[in-house]
Amino acid sequence: MVELKQDERLDYLLAEELRIIQSPSVFSFSLDAVLLARFASVPKTRGAIIDLCSGNGVVPLLMSARTKVPIIGVEIQERLYDMAVRSVAYNGLDEQIGMVHGDLKQSPQQLGKEKYTLVTCNPPYFLTPSQNEMNANEHFAIARHEIMCTLEDCIVSASQLLKQGGKAAFVHRPGRLLDIVTLMRTYRLEPKRIRFVYPKAGNKEANTVLVEGIKDGAPDLKILPPLFVYDDKGEYTDEVRTLLYGDEPPFLRR
Repeated sequence: MVELKQDERLDYLLAEELRIIQSPSVFSFSLDAVLLARFASVPKTRGAIIDLCSGNGVVPLLMSARTKVPIIGVEIQERLYDMAVRSVAYNGLDEQIGMVHGDLKQSPQQLGKEKYTLVTCNPPYFLTPSQNEMNANEHFAIARHEIMCTLEDCIVSASQLLKQGGKAAFVHRPGRLLDIVTLMRTYRLEPKRIRFVYPKAGNKEANTVLVEGIKDGAPDLKILPPLFVYDDKGEYTDEVRTLLYGDEPPFLRR
């Protein structure tokens, strides 16, 4: 059994055969989180993982199906943290996934510097707007805008948490790519893999970018094949359908 509060529901993570607590009044996970969890170079049996800006715990839950190593999720919003804790418990993953209610800027001091093999982060995408432009829903505003943390905060914390040779993976908007690459290099995270995600093939611009770097890695950037979300019929492409519903394609196997 799982305790659902207020307007919460229990949704499926189909490919992983897991369940997750979500709510329409709190920012729910999107395809971006699924792409990040699949894109990141997840260690199989050795090491430790931290997911920053963890929300309701979707990325740790998704990654748990691919690894036996411990995973920590860090989330500053108390309600999202509470939802994540209950989702982890419902799926019987308490021994592998631990959620921390706190500020990611304090994570290196609280959780240990240079201890982790992988850090993932789905940060707020947008700069903080003026008060009259901000979403009235506090949960949505914090998830979407750099109110509680900036892109630089995320990259600094990721670098401090990682061991030398550890990997950091981010999902963001292509318009911030130069900021991401510049900040990663500033804080000893050498970009190694980039993949652009497009709504569909054709003349549509990319609307998402995935970036992975290695702490103190040597320069050698690879641009991976593009990922298209929808086909000409407006349906998920085979690759995206597989990411959501199972039968992982060889391209993404590790």
